[in-house]
Amino acid sequence: MAGSTEPRRSFRDRRLLQILIVVYAAVWIITAIQPVDRSDWFIENLLVFVTVPVLALTYRRAPLSDTSYLLLGVFLILHAIGAHYTYAKVPAGDWIKEIFDLERNHFDRLVHGSFGLLLLIPVRELLMLMTPVRGFWSYTLPVTVIVSFSGLFEIVEAIVAQIVSPELGTAYLGTQGDEWDAQKDMAAAVAGAIFSLVLLAAIAALRGRKVPRRSTH
Repeated sequence: MAGSTEPRRSFRDRRLLQILIVVYAAVWIITAIQPVDRSDWFIENLLVFVTVPVLALTYRRAPLSDTSYLLLGVFLILHAIGAHYTYAKVPAGDWIKEIFDLERNHFDRLVHGSFGLLLLIPVRELLMLMTPVRGFWSYTLPVTVIVSFSGLFEIVEAIVAQIVSPELGTAYLGTQGDEWDAQKDMAAAVAGAIFSLVLLAAIAALRGRKVPRRSTH
């Protein structure tokens, strides 16, 4: 999981990464065909139009581990599905709503939680690749980055909705009538990041344990 310690491999040798790119491209193309709301789909994909090129352009300088690219791929696929249906109308969210008798479609909350859960490891790897951060701070700083980006995204989301298409504000923001939606989305991201942090720390602790040697006497 620590991309900073893995030997660097050329792109042509990274079969998993190649498969992930093909799978994500296929999902993106499929979900781009006749989305529920084309204008909302375009606004949602502004994030993709920035993120994917940045990942490609920085690959040589800061290649991540297969684990990180897998986590990023899963998150981007979830986002593509949300953008296709608009987050408030994703069928999977409606099924969960009916099964558990919920008041709203929680697919957007799932993706915000996944933002923290899935992206903490890639963020940690980037910090370790590009800065001298190690030890305790390599675990805590990624959480603060996730929190910061989650809050920044909520602010940018509101600004973009107002500038690009004010009439799509409700659909794009996906508040579903909840005035505390932004705060709850941020809380979901924080919860996901903390869970991922605890899991990562536990794995590191298990790997760091020394196996006791058997006595020769």
